[in-house]
Amino acid sequence: MRTVRILGCGLLLLAVTVSPVRADDPCLGDGEEKSAKAAVAALTKAEQAGRPAELFMAYRSILGNDCLDRYDKTALSRAKAGLPKLGRDLAKAAEAKGLLYSADPVRSDGQTSAFRYFETIGDYADANRVMMKALQAKPDDLALFTAAWAVDDNRWVVPDPKTGERQPYVSPQAYRQDLQKVASAKADRLMKAEEQDAKGLSGSAVEVATSAMKSLEKLRNAAGWMKFLSAGDKAARERAEQRGDTITARSDSTFTQANALMYYEFAGSPKSKDKVAQMKKKMEESSRALEKSGEKLKGAFAEQSQAEQKKFDKKKADLEKELGF
Repeated sequence: MRTVRILGCGLLLLAVTVSPVRADDPCLGDGEEKSAKAAVAALTKAEQAGRPAELFMAYRSILGNDCLDRYDKTALSRAKAGLPKLGRDLAKAAEAKGLLYSADPVRSDGQTSAFRYFETIGDYADANRVMMKALQAKPDDLALFTAAWAVDDNRWVVPDPKTGERQPYVSPQAYRQDLQKVASAKADRLMKAEEQDAKGLSGSAVEVATSAMKSLEKLRNAAGWMKFLSAGDKAARERAEQRGDTITARSDSTFTQANALMYYEFAGSPKSKDKVAQMKKKMEESSRALEKSGEKLKGAFAEQSQAEQKKFDKKKADLEKELGF
């Protein structure tokens, strides 16, 4: 009886000792085990199928599973060794096909861009290289340029093996300088083209409206490129203020002030804001005056109509009396 009691206490002690260990390890649950084994099965299937894009996705799935080393260390080592080389091979193939950049994530259909493959394996130098190549092919694409400027977002250097700390990755200064050259050249071309549009501001009121639309469009586009430069979009906004001044100095500014207002609103300087406030106040006063004039005119027509109606009624009554009705 004593032996049974001692054995029972031993089993209880073992249960108490083991349970906390399992509870502290989040990878020992049924769901985690099932997920890890499914990732390994997908890797094996991809290796056998011989489809590189799918195999790349399987490698990523393995490396993204924090619990896999508890169940299959071999699969983990295969993924670590295979991902960089396969990623570079796929990136080079995509580059050869002209698939340089896409905002889409890595895909299994073979349509992933070279940039995304390089980015995924941490080869940031080549990722930047193909990004610049994509920009050269589409030099007017501001959205693409913006993506190129923001490439370092969410990039990290390899964690410190001792502390595990990660530092943000920063692209070489030469990369940023090359981008600024692109932005500067594009902004310069737009500002020169705007000068041609602005010539129409000295023409008729109709020409002013047409020219102002074209001019403002180019100034806004130029400002979009200038924001990546050290001076920002100051030059574009200052020119917009000058264009507004040109219009307000016209003898027919009453008919063209709406165009000047748009320039001043874009310029955004303290002087321009004052001009906008003054012009809007003047426009509101003119609108109220016009409204009052309209009401007076409407009243005058109403009075005239009533007088004419009375005359008609009197003539009708006189005629009826004369005819004996």
